[in-house]
Amino acid sequence: QVQLVESGGGLVQAGGSLRLSCEASENIGSFNVLGWYRQAPGKQREMVALIFTGGNTVYRDSVKGRFTISRDNAKNTVNLQMNSLKPEDTAVYYCNAQKRLPYWGQGTQVTVSS
Repeated sequence: QVQLVESGGGLVQAGGSLRLSCEASENIGSFNVLGWYRQAPGKQREMVALIFTGGNTVYRDSVKGRFTISRDNAKNTVNLQMNSLKPEDTAVYYCNAQKRLPYWGQGTQVTVSS
């Protein structure tokens, strides 16, 4: 069973930065795509950023230019650098990894105060 463990969430003021990290229990090279999703209270879970095996990335429009997804194959981690954070970025952030099935982490809270 694949395990994904997120870290790096917390409370930050608007305009600040946070770096999320997700460590996988197996070689991340075995996954077709890795990503970060988020879910705010009362809202559906939404895609934030994806990174594919070849290195291509996809971002939701509202985070383009502020967030950067990256992967470290040596450490089996996928990271999300979040800059210029806004209160609307407040959510629980989930790491996702996909082979034939999707795997999810337990989530980490990010709170941005105005």
